[in-house]
Amino acid sequence: MNLTIRKMQKYLKEKYKRTKPEEMKNTQRYFLKLIEEVGELAEVIRKDKRMEGKNIKGTIEEELSDVLYYVLMIANTYDIDLEESFRIKEELNSIRYGHTLKIDDIQDDD
Repeated sequence: MNLTIRKMQKYLKEKYKRTKPEEMKNTQRYFLKLIEEVGELAEVIRKDKRMEGKNIKGTIEEELSDVLYYVLMIANTYDIDLEESFRIKEELNSIRYGHTLKIDDIQDDD
């Protein structure tokens, strides 16, 4: 099953609705956590710590996942569909920078 940005957002929204409904709109907390995770990402990039096998702890892969998690949570607090926003922004960028490749030109690896 493919994992999309939209599905990740829905998953996190449902997870928080079930476990921490009072936290669902805590944008400030998610933003501060995002900044914290970006700092941790910078550190593991500097150390070039990569995942080996399934051991993700303390790696670039872990910190990138954490950054994505908090970006998704911030989008959820504003009810932003990041998948749609990304698509619209890429259309603007293609005009601005003359790119011809479109998102729908890329096929899923099934």
